[in-house]
Amino acid sequence: MQIGSVKLANQVISAPMAGVTDRAFRILARENGCGLVVTEMVSDLALIFANPKTLRMLDFRDEQSPLSVQIFGSDPETMGKAAAIVVERGANIVDINMGCPTPKIVKNGEGSALMKNPDLAAKIVESVVDSVREVPVTVKMRKGWDEDSVNAVSFAKTVVEAGAAAVAVHGRTRNQFYSGKADWNIIKQVKEAVSVPVIGNGDIWAPRDALKMLEETGCDGVMVGRAAMGNPWLFREIIHYLNHGTELPPPTPEERINTAIRHLELMVESKGEQIAVFEMRKHAAWYTKGIRGAARIRESINKCCSKKEIEDILNSLKG
Repeated sequence: MQIGSVKLANQVISAPMAGVTDRAFRILARENGCGLVVTEMVSDLALIFANPKTLRMLDFRDEQSPLSVQIFGSDPETMGKAAAIVVERGANIVDINMGCPTPKIVKNGEGSALMKNPDLAAKIVESVVDSVREVPVTVKMRKGWDEDSVNAVSFAKTVVEAGAAAVAVHGRTRNQFYSGKADWNIIKQVKEAVSVPVIGNGDIWAPRDALKMLEETGCDGVMVGRAAMGNPWLFREIIHYLNHGTELPPPTPEERINTAIRHLELMVESKGEQIAVFEMRKHAAWYTKGIRGAARIRESINKCCSKKEIEDILNSLKG
């Protein structure tokens, strides 16, 4: 699969997820074969004003290329400036968020609210493309704002005409958030309407789902989101299934624990122990899901104040 001048090793892509797809997650995803990783969404204004927390999100040490950095905002000029900053920091692709459904984002006319304003969306894409001519620009979007305003096809045409090198389509409306069933037919319609690569997103929970989406929609790539939380092996499982038609065995309990510990170590390296220990609570819950006594484990980890305490609890599960 190729996006503009950037060639991917395969058609499996990690979805951008706030609070999840940080440096630690991205490294683990790439080690499991993921063809393209995307950062958490980054505010254009926070980049321009050099917010320290935001700049830490652009820590790409030891990461493999290609890397896509997702930015959000609603002003074409500041979005163009923000795009230049992330490219200078190492982004191989700039992705524009036009799909985030959260109230604090849409109330500012950002994220999926842009789907109600295609003219502004086009100006943003044009500005970003003009600002970072050396790298491709992509757009992450949804089916539409609600069922009464499904406009993914026309919206995709608009952003592609403005210069987008690829579009990722989540088959839910903004009003659905992440509930209900993703509409894969809208992904198919977008694929038939534009000439650039189309990435399908929504309800890929297992390798078979990825193949089914590719077959049913004709999309060029699949974007995996929530199913990969605490489960970076899903990327290798999907890639193997697409290439060979057989399923890999699931990770052993020991592999799950070892990876959780490594995830923690990578977070400490990036964010410091205090922040990493706090953020590891949710990741530990995902990694230990289905393990005997998982509820008790989560309760214990939620009380931890140090890296060693979490490691001791996780290591105790191996026996």
